Order: sequence, then structure tokens, then C-alpha cells
Amino acid sequence: MSLGHIEVIALGLAAGVLVGLMGIGGGIVLVPLLVYLLHMDQHMAQGTSIMVLLPPTGVGALYLYWKQRHVDLQAGLVCAAGFLLGGFFGGRWAIHINSKNLQGLFGCFLMIAALLLWRKAKPRQPSKPPGKVHV
Repeated sequence: MSLGHIEVIALGLAAGVLVGLMGIGGGIVLVPLLVYLLHMDQHMAQGTSIMVLLPPTGVGALYLYWKQRHVDLQAGLVCAAGFLLGGFFGGRWAIHINSKNLQGLFGCFLMIAALLLWRKAKPRQPSKPPGKVHV
């Protein structure tokens, strides 16, 4: 097995662990790693990520969540239908965008997502109890 295959297996393993651990999409991990470590073009990285995620998209993690009754089947199926349709149209749009611009859009998406999560994770200051009113 060549060093390239070992790197690709390691990327897949890391993405799989993160999917199971945090419920994130593997593309959030795979796309940047494919671009920077394997020097793929943005379109190639996104297409490869989609191919990687197609068969095993969380099946292992889904099984474990299902066993613990942490899956809303109806919401998952309805969302999956929207995901299928949205993925088709998003892919049609993406292939017509310049690779560098697409890379910039991907980066902006990651930054916005990170900011939203960071903002939500910041500890809230406890509100002061109302003072006594003296009459």
C-alpha cells in the first residue's frame, strides 16, 4: 500500500470518527483535508467527498444512535428527501462556479458555522435577581 493510500485511509477514518462523535458532515472535515493535504482542486475535493459519503453516510453511527432511540425517523426521512433534491440543485450550481470562488464560498460557510456555534457555546452571564422594592 502506497503512502497516498495510507493518507486517504487516515482521512476517511478521521472523518468517520468525527461524524460519529459530533454528528457533523464528513465533508466539513474531508474537503479541507483533500484540498490541503492531497492538493485536490475544490471541485475534485467536493465531488470526492460526496462519493465517499454516499454509501456509508453515518450508517455505523446511525445504528448506534438507533439502538439508543436517539433517531426521529420521520424527521430524518423528510429531511433526507429535501437533502436529495437540494444536493442535486446545489451540485448543478457548484459545477459552474470557478474553483477558487467555490473554495472561498466553502471557507465562508465554515467561518459562519464556526461563529454561530461559538456564539451559542459561550457561557451566559447569570441574570441578576430583581432588587427589593421598598415602599
